[in-house]
Amino acid sequence: MNEPDVVQALGALAQETRLRLFRLLVVAGPQGLTPGHMADTLGVSATALSFHLKGLSHAGLVHSERDGRHLIYRASIAAMNELLAFLTAECCQGQPCLNLPVPVCAPACSDC
Repeated sequence: MNEPDVVQALGALAQETRLRLFRLLVVAGPQGLTPGHMADTLGVSATALSFHLKGLSHAGLVHSERDGRHLIYRASIAAMNELLAFLTAECCQGQPCLNLPVPVCAPACSDC
C-alpha cells in the first residue's frame, strides 16, 4: 500500500458513519451483509448508506458481489491488513519496542 492509498483509506474511515459501517462489515466477516441489513442496524437511510458504501469502496476497503437479487457487501480484509501493516511498519525505528505481533485478520475466504 502506498501513501496516496493510505490517505484515501484513512480519509474514508475518518467519518463516523463510514467507520461504523466498516466495523459492522468486519464483524460480519466473509458472510457479508446486505444494504438493507446495514441500513437497519446503523439507522441510516438507503441514500446515505449508498453514499458511504461508495466512499469505502473507492478507498478499496469494501467490495460487493451480487447474489441473486441482492448485493452482498464485505470488508476487504486484505486492504485492512495492508493499512495496518503500513501504519506499523518500522515501528520504533525498527527496534523491538513492542513484543506484540502486528494484528492481522485472516480471511476465511480467498476473495475477501
